[in-house]
Amino acid sequence: MSFREKLNLDKLPEHVAIIMDGNGRWAKEKGKMRVFGHKNGVLAVRDTVEGAAEVGIKNLTLYAFSTENWNRPKLEVTALMELLVSTINKETKTLMENNVKLNAIGDLTSLPERCYAELKEAMAKTANNTRLTLTLALSYSSRWEILNATKMMTADALAGKIQAADINEKLFESYLATKDLPHPELMIRTSGEHRISNYLLWQLAYAELYFTSTLWPDFRREDLFKAVYDYQQRERRFGLTSEQIG
Repeated sequence: MSFREKLNLDKLPEHVAIIMDGNGRWAKEKGKMRVFGHKNGVLAVRDTVEGAAEVGIKNLTLYAFSTENWNRPKLEVTALMELLVSTINKETKTLMENNVKLNAIGDLTSLPERCYAELKEAMAKTANNTRLTLTLALSYSSRWEILNATKMMTADALAGKIQAADINEKLFESYLATKDLPHPELMIRTSGEHRISNYLLWQLAYAELYFTSTLWPDFRREDLFKAVYDYQQRERRFGLTSEQIG
């Protein structure tokens, strides 16, 4: 029996976040440049998005490019940005056909001008789609997000728009890049690494973490279903005891 058949579709996580790791190692194993791995990683993105939509997951967030990734070799960064532009161009039609809304979080204005323009155009075209929200974390890091939220909140406090007594978790979250998204219930990381890597640190406070040795270019929808099935076998207590939940 496949993991797809084992899933309880009434107990799906509303939001799944993924750290797509292993493109470089996958390419190296095949004697290719790292960019070859990134290109094949696009196939994994497409199949994972289709799989998420197929079973009814409403939100999928992919860690596509971190703020730290800007420190990689210039040739690789340039190739990644060009790949992003071409992928958005090619996939927008498919997103529309599958009723998928494209969203993005991060320091988006730091992206190359053409890349940012293509991204905004694709988001505008898919804005009214409702089956699944696909969020790309681009030029993103959680520390950047939290600091940015703090700066905006401080500016509003100095302008008299909010008072210190008003500040609580709900208000703080309204300044985060993910303010319109539910917190992820499941976070998946590929390639065998066991780190969160500055990804959605605030939002993952109570998420279930799932690590797989599969390198990202080899990840497919059945791998997603396996992770969701594993999630469904866990007891989520949020600080309570089993007896309190039961």
